[in-house]
Amino acid sequence: MTRVLGVVAGPEPGGRTATAVAGVLAGAEKAGATTSIIELSEAGVEAVIDAFGDADAVVFGSPIYRATYSALLKDLLERTERGKWGESTAPLQGKAAATVLTGASGHHYLALGDLRNVLAGFFAVQVLSPGLYLDHGGYVDRTTLTDQSAELAAAHGAALVDLAAAVRGSGALQAITPQI
Repeated sequence: MTRVLGVVAGPEPGGRTATAVAGVLAGAEKAGATTSIIELSEAGVEAVIDAFGDADAVVFGSPIYRATYSALLKDLLERTERGKWGESTAPLQGKAAATVLTGASGHHYLALGDLRNVLAGFFAVQVLSPGLYLDHGGYVDRTTLTDQSAELAAAHGAALVDLAAAVRGSGALQAITPQI
């Protein structure tokens, strides 16, 4: 069974980013995965890093601030080891990931590329493309996606389960490590 962890890196629990990540997790559950969600603002970095070890795939969710993902997510990624330069662990190696970013308008959707590049290039994570970006128009209210957004989020969740199964089933994909 595929295990998918949702990480919400907003400054407070609940809210639009948590709603979007939950939508992706709902799609993963419908595709047969077991899911869990952690609000980084409540759990702290060490709890999230520990949870990476039990996951086959991770959904990274963040609001956009100043055209990039949150400082909470940056801190998490900076403190996550990748098995290089004397580090003893690499909890994201051999994992699949999806990115979910939320913002006030569509103008910030390109921030998806920045997060994808860090996950794929720095951590050698297999990242589902193109990523999910939702602005205020994707919501009925803070805790409810529009029908169209819910369908899109669910499709990302199902695709992530497929990607995780492909990565888990491939020794070659699991063996890819960061180059530097």
